[in-house]
Amino acid sequence: MRIRAGFEITYDCPAPTPMLLMLNVRPEREADLETPDTIHIDSGAPIDAYIDGFGNRCSRVVLPAGRSVLSADFIIRDSGAPDPVLPDARACGVEELPPEALVFLLGSRYCETDTLSDLAWSLFGQTQPGWARVQAIVDYTHQRIEFGYAHARATKSAWQANAERRGVCRDFAHLAITLCRCMNIPARYCTGYLGDIGVPAVDAPMDFSAWFEAYLDGEWRTFDARHNTPRIARILMARGRDATDAAITTSFGPALLKSFIVRTDEVMGAT
Repeated sequence: MRIRAGFEITYDCPAPTPMLLMLNVRPEREADLETPDTIHIDSGAPIDAYIDGFGNRCSRVVLPAGRSVLSADFIIRDSGAPDPVLPDARACGVEELPPEALVFLLGSRYCETDTLSDLAWSLFGQTQPGWARVQAIVDYTHQRIEFGYAHARATKSAWQANAERRGVCRDFAHLAITLCRCMNIPARYCTGYLGDIGVPAVDAPMDFSAWFEAYLDGEWRTFDARHNTPRIARILMARGRDATDAAITTSFGPALLKSFIVRTDEVMGAT
């Protein structure tokens, strides 16, 4: 299948403001692009691209004072296959894990393993290790949190999301990631495009989405605690320990968000 995706984000800065952007697809998906995934800035501010320590394609820019519109519009190929379900995938012992997976067992800014460890073991200690345990965590998170854009808060952590029982997709991801880590299952945060493709359309503004990957049977496996069902047409942009590492924009100074539009649509017909 072919997907047209992109965004238009408008900022108003009172003074020149440095920013980091994670608005490109991950390098692994670049071979699927039919048209360039290029960030445009109407003010003409130059962009300096680099790859960060998690393998994400990042950009540095200094937005000038005043209004700036950031945008992209591209077409990408996708298999159209849903997220794999592998109920026999086993959990790896900590001693078996590759060194690069170990950091995803540790607590991080939004994932407080120390405060949720007792809860995790009381809820999931008797579940079958491996896929079944991760799915039990996903089920709990999906049922625990009520989704709503009005519940978004940039400072909300996994512990707070669990206590408040309300949040957005990043809160679902943070809670599930934290509970997995408490159970010695490496888990990492993912963000990207996930449109209403292959599912009934939702009458709500399109946004970027957050999900997570758990390390089972020697591979990273996709899970989505918000939707709790295999989905198609995910377009991965960034991975990290939590939303700190995969923030779509990070500003180093005042930057007022004036508008935010994300588009993801299936392109019908031949290439």
